[in-house]
Amino acid sequence: MKRLGRGSLIRPRRSATTSRSLVGWIVAVIGLALIGAFGYMILEGWSFLDGLYMAVTTMTTVGFREVHELDWAGRIWTMLMALSAIGVVFGTVGVVAENVIADVASGNRRIKRMNRIIDQLQGHFVVCGYGRVGSMVARDLLEDGNLVVVIDVKEDSLQRAEADGHLVIHGDGSSDEVLRQAGVERAKGLVSAIDSDAHNVYVTLTARSLNPNLFIVGRAGDQSVIPKLIQAGADRAVSPYTMAGRRIVNLTLRPGVIEFIDEALTRSSLAFSMEEVAAEAGGALAGKTIGELRAQGIFTLTMLHAPGEYEPNPPDDRLVAAGEHLIVSGAASILDKLARPAAGSSRSWQPDPSSAL
Repeated sequence: MKRLGRGSLIRPRRSATTSRSLVGWIVAVIGLALIGAFGYMILEGWSFLDGLYMAVTTMTTVGFREVHELDWAGRIWTMLMALSAIGVVFGTVGVVAENVIADVASGNRRIKRMNRIIDQLQGHFVVCGYGRVGSMVARDLLEDGNLVVVIDVKEDSLQRAEADGHLVIHGDGSSDEVLRQAGVERAKGLVSAIDSDAHNVYVTLTARSLNPNLFIVGRAGDQSVIPKLIQAGADRAVSPYTMAGRRIVNLTLRPGVIEFIDEALTRSSLAFSMEEVAAEAGGALAGKTIGELRAQGIFTLTMLHAPGEYEPNPPDDRLVAAGEHLIVSGAASILDKLARPAAGSSRSWQPDPSSAL
């Protein structure tokens, strides 16, 4: 799908102005035709149909013959009709041209097209804040084949997001209207990566109220904000500084493991991958044992009961029940055939703030 232009997706007022201008023009044309018809009826004693025909031919300047011979009053009325019609036509051309030029100059046409695209999105991701963290999140989501809508209040951030190929909305992510314009009620997940912890909490509260099944990840600048984000409705809360520190330590102690996991998750050069999948009723996983899945090339690393609660290395005779989540590994071609869980399904776990990281 093509990513189109940038700008605020709040419905442009100019479109309403253009509609009113069009309606006004139609009313003016019909009104002038009716006035002209009644004028001929009063001045010349013609029927309504004859008067309307003469009024329309005069307004359109087609030059057809007169319906009946005109006296001086009728000729004056005809001249007034012609002058009035010219004013309406040329005035309308000016209004239309002004609106078209203004739409093109302001990018409203691209904004309207982007609106239509967002209105049709299903299962996309919303990223609030396009700073250093948000831009990396949006980039990786896009590279993984997901559609991304970026929300930000800074025009330069939206310009960078547009250049990176994202749909964009100018506005505050804590606003109901802005989140609805981003399609949060139909979205798969939302990442709030704003530089302000307070704004991230507000965004989480608002998004959760609009979509109870939305999977929300919140950025915490301070470790103490993580419980607040979880309480506000986030499924996960992450402190980039804490995570960066842990990653540096892991790269120092076990670089090969971290690099292998990164390659498996990004599928950049390996035909091998790791995924979190849900066992759906009637699907490829539910009702089968761990041993049967292994025979199909699906290796179960752990069963995920809740955030931070794992059942590692389940035995071969362990039966997979519908609704359970598994962390599996295997060939990317095999895992691609498994249905990924709906992002919001983890809401039923009621995550523990202490295990948010």
